[in-house]
Amino acid sequence: MIDPRSFGKVGVLFGGKSSEREVSLMSGGGVLQALRSRGVDAHAFDPATQSLADLAAARFDRVFIALHGRYGEDGTIQGALELLGIPYTGSGVQASSVAIDKRMTKQIWVAEGLPTPAWRTARADTDFKRVVAELGDALIVKPSREGSTIGITKVTSHDHDELRLAFEEAAQYDADVLIEELVVGRELTCALLGEGKATRALPLIEIRAPGANYDFHHKYYSDDTQYLCPAPIDARLAADVQALAVRAYNALGARGWGRVDVMVDVHPRGDKPYLLELNTSPGMTGHSLVPMSARAAGLSYEDLVLEVLASARLDWQGASQP
Repeated sequence: MIDPRSFGKVGVLFGGKSSEREVSLMSGGGVLQALRSRGVDAHAFDPATQSLADLAAARFDRVFIALHGRYGEDGTIQGALELLGIPYTGSGVQASSVAIDKRMTKQIWVAEGLPTPAWRTARADTDFKRVVAELGDALIVKPSREGSTIGITKVTSHDHDELRLAFEEAAQYDADVLIEELVVGRELTCALLGEGKATRALPLIEIRAPGANYDFHHKYYSDDTQYLCPAPIDARLAADVQALAVRAYNALGARGWGRVDVMVDVHPRGDKPYLLELNTSPGMTGHSLVPMSARAAGLSYEDLVLEVLASARLDWQGASQP
């Protein structure tokens, strides 16, 4: 049992300046309510309206990061908290900055021998005909450093103009754009808690969105998306996907908690999972997946929040540990 008084004064960081601000407000509101319901001295803090000087003056003993996207999930706020000496939840500066960059993430996974869909980095002068020749005409185009499916487009034709329009949509959010081979199959996600050898995978969730289109609306506002937890898949495949997610998480040096998204290519010769991305500050809204997976493991929303908060620390502290 965790004594709520042991946490001291806790800041819940949410809102922020990213394109995911709206989602972060919902996540942070849920976390704040959960902490207060368990007797934690928790206080709201929005970096979009309050300064770093305000953060220092608040004298928090630790903070729960419920920020998503840039300035909250990319190592920026983590670096500020390191300088201020305030322990925080989730991954450290380096792991956060790498994980939000899908291109860098995929390069590390490939170097570690982990499966991820083939991709190309695209810019305005990219030869899109060559990309189609190399990757095929079933593609997904996405900003490299955005989340919540913002700026993502599926392209399933030889129409190079359609691919260019998808690139232009993604380029509104990031100068780096990924064109990735589209894996058609079962969409799974794996929530993770802990660090290193102590990392544990929670039950898998299978996502079934209308038309296989798990976009921003279907993710946060629609009741039409189905979430099956535990995922109704073969037990051996489930164990393989969980083990793969743990390896992917640790390859990036993640800690505290996170969520790895996976596509399983369903094939008569055997199902093959492909890693898509790692979220180091997952959503905590009413539609969010980590709380859903935790419930299936017998962990309430409130207990999940307390466990994540208990893992808060600083990078430099970790460096001195054996």
